[in-house]
Amino acid sequence: MHEESPDAAEPAVVPYGEWPSPISASDVARAKLGLAFPTVAAGHVWWQETRPEEAGRTTIVCHTADGEVRWLPAPWDARTRVHEYGGRSYLPVPAEDEWGIVFADHSDQRLHLTVLAPGNGVTPVRALTPEPDEPASLRYADFVLSPDRHSVWCVRERHEASGSVRRAIVSVPLDGSAATDPGAVRELAVGADFFAFPTPSPDGRMLAWICWNHPNMPWDGTELRVGPADTGQPSAGQVIMGGPMESVLAPCWRDDTTVYALSDRSGWWNVHRIDTCLGQPPQAVHPAAEEFAEPPWMLGERTLAMLADGRLAVLHGVGEARLGLLDPATGALTDLDTPFAEFDPALSADGTMLACVAGGPTRPSAVLRIDCEAGTAEPLRTEIANLPHEDLLPRPSQVEFPGESGAPVHALVYPPGNPVVTAPAGTLPPYVVWAHGGPTGRAVATLELAKAYFTSRGIGVVEVNYGGSSGYGRAYRERLRQQWGIVDVADLVAAARALADLGMADPHRLAVRGPSAGGASALAAVTTGARRHGAVFAAAVSYFGVADLSALPGQTHDFESRYLDGLIGPFPEAAATYRERSALGHTGPTTCPILLLQGMEDPVVPPAQSAAVVAELTAHRIRHAHLAFPEESHGFRKADTIITCLEAELSFYGQILGFTPPAVRPLHLHPRSAEGSDDLGHAGQGLGAGEVG
Repeated sequence: MHEESPDAAEPAVVPYGEWPSPISASDVARAKLGLAFPTVAAGHVWWQETRPEEAGRTTIVCHTADGEVRWLPAPWDARTRVHEYGGRSYLPVPAEDEWGIVFADHSDQRLHLTVLAPGNGVTPVRALTPEPDEPASLRYADFVLSPDRHSVWCVRERHEASGSVRRAIVSVPLDGSAATDPGAVRELAVGADFFAFPTPSPDGRMLAWICWNHPNMPWDGTELRVGPADTGQPSAGQVIMGGPMESVLAPCWRDDTTVYALSDRSGWWNVHRIDTCLGQPPQAVHPAAEEFAEPPWMLGERTLAMLADGRLAVLHGVGEARLGLLDPATGALTDLDTPFAEFDPALSADGTMLACVAGGPTRPSAVLRIDCEAGTAEPLRTEIANLPHEDLLPRPSQVEFPGESGAPVHALVYPPGNPVVTAPAGTLPPYVVWAHGGPTGRAVATLELAKAYFTSRGIGVVEVNYGGSSGYGRAYRERLRQQWGIVDVADLVAAARALADLGMADPHRLAVRGPSAGGASALAAVTTGARRHGAVFAAAVSYFGVADLSALPGQTHDFESRYLDGLIGPFPEAAATYRERSALGHTGPTTCPILLLQGMEDPVVPPAQSAAVVAELTAHRIRHAHLAFPEESHGFRKADTIITCLEAELSFYGQILGFTPPAVRPLHLHPRSAEGSDDLGHAGQGLGAGEVG
């Protein structure tokens, strides 16, 4: 990629999809550098950094107060597998005259302690937790330093040989004694299926935490509990807020008796104040019809942090996350003036300093150190070092399309654009409808080169925040309750048809794609959805998408094992509904060609699901390709995988939607066409057996 201006000559006339673009798949892969979970203390800022060029290894980086940069050397891979989605995998801790880090290593899931050495030399790494009987069966996440600084308090997940999973909040001593003595790990909070946000009071006497039980997910209903932390005995605590139909998140102590927390009891996640002694009802600090939280898919995310003067740094908005300072005494909320439009749900405060990750539509995400007094935001690390010219970066429009039921469908529209080319007069571009990987999640308007990879080639993108998405209040999330496979599909179809009706997209060249749950929606849109709504989409791409809903309750991991109770209904009582809404078993004459991309070590959506779709597509002689990646899990991390998938996706669209993208290896589709023509009536020229070559 490059920063110089594109050639100012008269734009060449080139068909949509065939525009030459300087943004390569390898550029996108390099831009997949992941920055997450920043922490600030004593002027130092730490963060997790996932590096595709190192086979997706996650390191911990420290930007010291004097500007030196250190990181955890290979082969250490700082990734926790709690809930399988993981989260914050490290915690800075004081270590003599230095700062050390406690981190969970991906290979064994044990906690380790080390000091990041100047010059990134190798320093001693010692284990803090015992080696379990079964590899990686003891896992740790969501760390906080104990008030006496002698231990780390965190969520522990124990996987039993029977297959059951037990969780607790535990105390792990920093002296290393628990590495050989499992009894040195002390349980602090017990009595629930799930735990999050362990938060000690300033005096260390009390511990606040969030917990919930099956079948709820943490955005359905949780409890904020408080219990003693200094008795030496585990506690079930006392409920001070929350319940089965109220989601409470992110407790933060104001003092030894008062807690702030985020609750959606009003229909929106707002900041509340709770006095643990007086027994009075929680008080909303700043009531507003906007969200101050995000669904906690990963442990360790906090959208609320307290500054030294008592003000609260918060993230808030409707369909967006802006950074503001909230004065709890007056309820006044003031946004900080920064050039960054969207903030990740992870804030850390120390004094008047904040650490966060933020970006925008044309500004790459960056780790920021923000001085709230001076009003300055200093980028310490950006995800993309060298941007293409800004004219190649699509600027999204936030739109509302009319949904099938009359409810609005929220979406981000990224039109195709390239300053050196234009399309032939009278033609309309192909569009790909992106379904985010929720379903309880949100598409955000931040720079993602994968979108520019397509839009700069003349392929439009519309990312749909279908019913069930976060960011628009609890009622919008609840639109998907027992309606997964219905509402999400209808909203994807509504967005596609609206673009065509507005004359923005070619109605005959519409595709749909998505990862995980978004992949399930994409597959449903061209199988069960095609039977209900007609064949709207000409092509579909599934990144590790769910195809057989009825198999998922018995195959997936514990965190999501009851998720479908709320999305579809309890299993097996609602087994018929699961079968009716599954893509598997519903391929037929209206099913379009499909590209399936699957990690073979995926614990969330097992590879057997995509393999079953392939068998069905083959039996019905529907054109398809299936790319399986042996060392990838749920969400691709390796640069080579990302490159292969993007080039395969572009070639697939070209073959099915009727254009020839330049300089892309052809994706071979199955079944074989006769004499280069498509014997199934679809445009394209792919041959072979579903591989890139």
